[in-house]
Amino acid sequence: MTAAAFDMPTPNPALCQPGGGIGVVTVERRGFSHVETDLDWVAEEIPVSLEYNGLAHAVMLATPADLEDFALGFSLTEGVAATAADILGIEVEPQPQGITVRIDLAGRRFDQLKRRRRALAGRTGCGLCGTESLGQVLRDIPAVTATTIFQPATLAGALAQLRAGQHLLGKTGATHAAGWMDQDGGVALVREDVGRHNALDKLIGALARHGADAGAGAALVTSRASFEMVQKAAAAGIGMLVAVSASTLLAVQTAERLNTTLVGFARQDRCVVYAHGWRLRNREGAAQ
Repeated sequence: MTAAAFDMPTPNPALCQPGGGIGVVTVERRGFSHVETDLDWVAEEIPVSLEYNGLAHAVMLATPADLEDFALGFSLTEGVAATAADILGIEVEPQPQGITVRIDLAGRRFDQLKRRRRALAGRTGCGLCGTESLGQVLRDIPAVTATTIFQPATLAGALAQLRAGQHLLGKTGATHAAGWMDQDGGVALVREDVGRHNALDKLIGALARHGADAGAGAALVTSRASFEMVQKAAAAGIGMLVAVSASTLLAVQTAERLNTTLVGFARQDRCVVYAHGWRLRNREGAAQ
């Protein structure tokens, strides 16, 4: 049975090929008095194993798209790598039960990883799975030094661009996104995943692969602003994290400590600033 049999739009081949992030399934659309068989797009969610120099380190459930970005971003935000230069190579290898991402890590960083190795069996959206101690949760990350100022009026346009760039969400309704906003409100990069942490890691990895200055822009996320999201953004040197939903108390406290501007409930003409509002200023220069 083909998509054409139900007059279903043809999915983007880049998305539906292996590793593209979308599958097609047969569904029943039910009403009170009828049942209609149809085809529907669904987001892929598969186990992704991250291996460093042959050593299994983490298994996360993720959307199998932009996995090189994910591997690099995860390595940076989790402190496995200090800079992108510590990652010497990334190889994505499909397996019968998932995907293995083999990461060639610089020797000095690999020695450090082995000393603090832990099991990390991750579920979708789980940012702390497998953490063995409180010290591994609240990591010693330097405060963000970025000084880029953003106009509040640019947020609405940036959020609209982020939504337009959510191709997986448009087809499946099942993914989060993280986008990169420059100082003028342009969104040049968008990454999607079933897990919000994964989407942010993919974005941070993409920035590193492009050699972008993380302090020159802001991260937009289609989720709540949780502690892990703030910590990941700060670890990458991002000065402002903008979320469409609420923040948690620990996220606010972490943003205050790490000199990160934290914005939540971002809408067309309003938002809530939780921490370091000096980076978000109106035309007269007063803090929003």
